[in-house]
Amino acid sequence: MKNAHHNLDTIPVSEAKSCADARNFGDNSGRPVAKDLTEALRLVSAPFCVRDTSGTLTIEPGVFAALGSQPTSASRSAFAPPCRPEKLGDPAFCAELGIRYPYLGGSMAKGISSVAMAEELGRAGMLGFFGAAGLPFATVEAAVNRLAGSGLPCGFNLIHSPHEPDLEQALVELYIRKGVRLVEASAFLALTMTLVRYRVHGIHRRADGTIVAPNRIIAKVSREELAEKFFSPPPEKFLNQLLAEGAITPEQAALAAQIPMAQEVTAEADSGGHTDNRPAMALFPTILSLAGRMQAKYGYPMKLRVGLGGGIATPAAAAAAFTMGAAYIMTGSVNQACLESGTSDEVRRMLAETRQADVTMAPAADMFEMGVTVQVLKRGTMFPMRAAKLYDIYRSCAGLEDIQAAEREKLEKTFFLAPLEDIWQQTRSFFLQRDPRQVERGDRDPKHRMALVFRWYLGQAAHWAKDGNSARKIDYQVWCGPAMGAFNEWVAGSFLESPQQRRVATVALNILFGASVLTRANILRCQGIDLPAQALQTEPLNESQIKEYLA
Repeated sequence: MKNAHHNLDTIPVSEAKSCADARNFGDNSGRPVAKDLTEALRLVSAPFCVRDTSGTLTIEPGVFAALGSQPTSASRSAFAPPCRPEKLGDPAFCAELGIRYPYLGGSMAKGISSVAMAEELGRAGMLGFFGAAGLPFATVEAAVNRLAGSGLPCGFNLIHSPHEPDLEQALVELYIRKGVRLVEASAFLALTMTLVRYRVHGIHRRADGTIVAPNRIIAKVSREELAEKFFSPPPEKFLNQLLAEGAITPEQAALAAQIPMAQEVTAEADSGGHTDNRPAMALFPTILSLAGRMQAKYGYPMKLRVGLGGGIATPAAAAAAFTMGAAYIMTGSVNQACLESGTSDEVRRMLAETRQADVTMAPAADMFEMGVTVQVLKRGTMFPMRAAKLYDIYRSCAGLEDIQAAEREKLEKTFFLAPLEDIWQQTRSFFLQRDPRQVERGDRDPKHRMALVFRWYLGQAAHWAKDGNSARKIDYQVWCGPAMGAFNEWVAGSFLESPQQRRVATVALNILFGASVLTRANILRCQGIDLPAQALQTEPLNESQIKEYLA
């Protein structure tokens, strides 16, 4: 059996003299028998040993077969411990949030991370954040009412709104009033009063002296200086202001100074939407090291944790995140392609055809004037190019009247499909209801008026995609990162290749289960076992197959 390690079908199950009965694979649980190395790795609850004798791999079920044996030039032994998906991250984090698996579905704006998605992840033992950004207030309130009554673990997004601080404040007041205990803070450039108000609301001390902060923030950041702000206590100036307003008591202000703004920070690498395109391998260790320093600096009574999001859509990426020490992983782009997402079937089909190079950066609607960009899909849409053109015009012109006649005519015929003055009147009517201050400024400042008109296109482009408006497909704005392409490559040829088969819990379980399998395989590799390539393949399985292996 020379070179048998290149063919999984020829790897036998040993009779395992020093192990328990091989029929039960090392215990008396009645688990399925491992017929080859692939099966042995998939039975993630069952420990096993591998002996490599001159290139022939022999599986020995149980714990003791390889321990204590001395390798020779012709023989090497290694041990694969159990590695269940729920043990990959920080078990205490999962216990505190009431979930089974260290897996979070990140928030995607305009309800793309929908109520249905949050419910499915919650039922599967995970947690999803509802994408509240960009939605009417009444829609968010309806989502809060539905999810709050479900009894399932879930959270809600709170996105930084630099141009609409009243909206940010209204959402915080809603969350406090409705008893929402977990928010994902995203796109924040600095801490705000409203964010601090949410965090410290209801803070108190138990009889045993423990400080309890009922409201939890999981912050999504891509820069270490911002992570430091979230790992620090609430700024004293904000606490003093809340104290002066009577929003908190002196005792609560003193307690708030002893807790971090966020116990958990998600290091956001190369993700869809707002992103700095940071490489996960560089970003995560930096934020994790910062967490350790901040823990030592402030001596918090709770543990600071770091999760990883951005670029995670395959078992290999998840395994790498947990190996680096992630307390949890967060997915985004891949969830948008699932049936439960709040986007259109047409967008799901576009995402299912996406490759890693099919994404690019484009101006962001909510921070257009600041030059902030978001990562979007470029295949099948002209939105990125058109949005960039609008930003170039904004930078070079003082107002709509300053745009050259030929350029303006092109915009009206191809981008807006209406006269720019008509678009301004629509925009003006919208902001008279939402934020009259924007109208007042637009009426007196031509450049701001131009920005609001251009932001109309950027905002509508996301709605056209979400609603599946086929007449405006060329203008779809679809937030997407390269992880989508990695996922499509991984599932090619499997049942998950079809967008009609992609359910958010099925995708999540496959990512987690595959990460467990790869972690066990890498433990064997670290002990010098030369594994066949097939053993490192983690093709998608249906939920019943995964649950069999997890039994």
